[in-house]
Amino acid sequence: MTVPKPFDERQARKQFVRRRQKLVFTITVVVLVVAMVFSLLFALGDLGKTVKQSVANKPNYGVAVPCAPSNSTYVNHPNVTIRVLNGTDKSGLGTAVMEALNNDGFSTQGAADFPSSHEFTRTEIRFGKNGIANAYTVSTEFSDAILRMDDRSDKLVDVIVGSTFNNLKKTTTKTASGQKITSIEGCVTDPSTMKNLPKASSHTAVN
Repeated sequence: MTVPKPFDERQARKQFVRRRQKLVFTITVVVLVVAMVFSLLFALGDLGKTVKQSVANKPNYGVAVPCAPSNSTYVNHPNVTIRVLNGTDKSGLGTAVMEALNNDGFSTQGAADFPSSHEFTRTEIRFGKNGIANAYTVSTEFSDAILRMDDRSDKLVDVIVGSTFNNLKKTTTKTASGQKITSIEGCVTDPSTMKNLPKASSHTAVN
């Protein structure tokens, strides 16, 4: 017959303390890991916001843009032809913007969806080297649009509507035609030096 070992209270207490210490250590490690993950996510979130704010604060949202031709003035609206492309998933938005620009006196070449699945966040005004003054004129209609030159050689201006678009500027805040164009800060003086321009979407040329 096996005689049971006598109960060792001190040994049992040591084992209990070790188990408790192990549990506390495990909980502490888990809490630290969770805190570190949340801190990292918070830091990355702040970093993303900082980058977005930095880009938004740059002239033309950080996109290189040519200066307006020397002593050029904002063009009379009927002399500017615009095509509106919907760069969002909001059906009918392109047509609505086209009608609003037409009501402001611009000539319009119609509205269509942007010819790719890419969705634009911010509205873009696309133009060529011969339509810089026209593009600057169109930009006075928008509060947060990006001017972007592409490889077209005619004067048609494309407005690619982005998801942040809300409405055109009020009439009282727009720049009148005939006034001298104010170029964007940090613009490129010689447009011919701008390389690797985006390819223009297929369109009917306007001269």
